[in-house]
Amino acid sequence: MCLYLTALKPTTAVTDGLLPAAARLGLPVVLLTDRVPAHLAAYRGHPCPPVAVVEAEVTDAGAVAGRVLALGERYGAPSALLSNSDHLQAATALAAGLLGLPGKDWRAAMRCKNKLLTRRVLAAAGVDTVASVEIGPGEDAAEVAAKLPFPAVVKPREGVASEDVLLVGDLAELAAQAAAIRRRRGPCALVAEEYLAGELHTYDTLGDGERLHRFGSWRTSLGRPPFFTETGRDWAPCLPRQAERHLRAQLSALGVGFGACHTEFVLDGDRARVIEVNYRLIGDTMEFVCGDLLGVDLFEQVVRLHLGEPLGALPDPSAVDGHARVRYLAADRAGMLTEAPPDLADELPGGIRLGHRRLREPGVSAPLHGTNRDYLSVVHAIGPVPEAVSAAVDEFVSRHVWTVAG
Repeated sequence: MCLYLTALKPTTAVTDGLLPAAARLGLPVVLLTDRVPAHLAAYRGHPCPPVAVVEAEVTDAGAVAGRVLALGERYGAPSALLSNSDHLQAATALAAGLLGLPGKDWRAAMRCKNKLLTRRVLAAAGVDTVASVEIGPGEDAAEVAAKLPFPAVVKPREGVASEDVLLVGDLAELAAQAAAIRRRRGPCALVAEEYLAGELHTYDTLGDGERLHRFGSWRTSLGRPPFFTETGRDWAPCLPRQAERHLRAQLSALGVGFGACHTEFVLDGDRARVIEVNYRLIGDTMEFVCGDLLGVDLFEQVVRLHLGEPLGALPDPSAVDGHARVRYLAADRAGMLTEAPPDLADELPGGIRLGHRRLREPGVSAPLHGTNRDYLSVVHAIGPVPEAVSAAVDEFVSRHVWTVAG
């Protein structure tokens, strides 16, 4: 038996999460991708690399299913097929269904990925209505969005990582930003929707199709508008009961209930206004921080669910005795990273665990994106006292230097 993974570019979620989890479960891994050289380089010297990295049309469900069947004769029949990529959830779910393997409903994955579908499904179910319009590749943005309330947000219909997600104040600004996005991306469908004000939170779940368990919630800090770059997160596991019921009703309407899901929402009184639903684990190293805080290997839990196992006993996040804070250090200009502290995992007085991970290596040059692609490092701390945890993160940042030479 073999675990098959689909992926686009190499990610820490696969390299440091899913591959070690599969090894602990005794499962060989075959990785399907359209970027074979990058993955081969990423796993060079890895303690538990895939048994094979194979070229495949990973965005095509039929091609993935056919490739898995063909490879099964060489590497073993599939015991599970999954992906942690935003872009591949629907195709991988459909391929798993074609192979008779446990997996997500591909329709739910599509409803989550397509932001206009998300809005329309929630409105049709009567659980929340957000003013929104789709702006087709050849359409005039100002004309299509003429009745939209402002401020508003414009974004790619199927975008990820807050890329090209921008706050706009009026129709003229919307039209200008839509044109700029298309210059960067080429012809693409956009969504413009009313801006949802409020405190930004996450709602992170695991499910086996019968039971849905919330394993975490974080309060998210954002950088300066018009961008929506996340600058940090604080553990905030206690949510208003009515808001959580509202969230679950919305996830149910979308069909979310299997595997991992990361939902972003704002609190508006007793309502939870969904920003977006990412049908995969929380990312940007938060999956590792959350697992450390909970004492749970989230990646192993995900693999077990896709093997068809029922959801095991997991801690109630509101009962966890501890706090965590995460802070992202981002470039403020294009250029080469010339100086950054090394990775760190340290035990501090007072029961605080401090961690630092580079997200860009010195010597690497990059443009300025206004998204999480600008991240240079992530610093986190876990401990019993919120004030001490925050102080540990701030003290580490103040003692070190990150330099980008433009």
